[in-house]
Amino acid sequence: MSKQAAPLTPVDLAVDALCCPPLTERRVPAETAAVLAPAFKALGDPVRLQLMSMIASAEGGEICVCDLTPAFDLTGPTISHHLKTLRAAGLVDAERRGTWVYYRARPAILRQLSALLTIEPTQS
Repeated sequence: MSKQAAPLTPVDLAVDALCCPPLTERRVPAETAAVLAPAFKALGDPVRLQLMSMIASAEGGEICVCDLTPAFDLTGPTISHHLKTLRAAGLVDAERRGTWVYYRARPAILRQLSALLTIEPTQS
């Protein structure tokens, strides 16, 4: 039996509706926390955060693993492990085209994470 739990998916990532109000407005429900925590955990690693940044900011909305790997002083299998973690957390989608795999950010979950951390300026 695998030690890894099956990846959880926010209620409906295909919908642009935000999952919840910001942390500063209301307590995060346990179910929502359980769904979003793997994404935050995945982004807690510096290499994965850099990979996510490269993927999310890629021209045309996607980037080849062949362009990601040389940007790091890490082996191909290590980069693959980090990309697999981002996929398992629901942060990116991957598509194999011949020899290469192309990665795209999943904007809906990024918006959910962002909305949860949004802090409105206080009125004076």
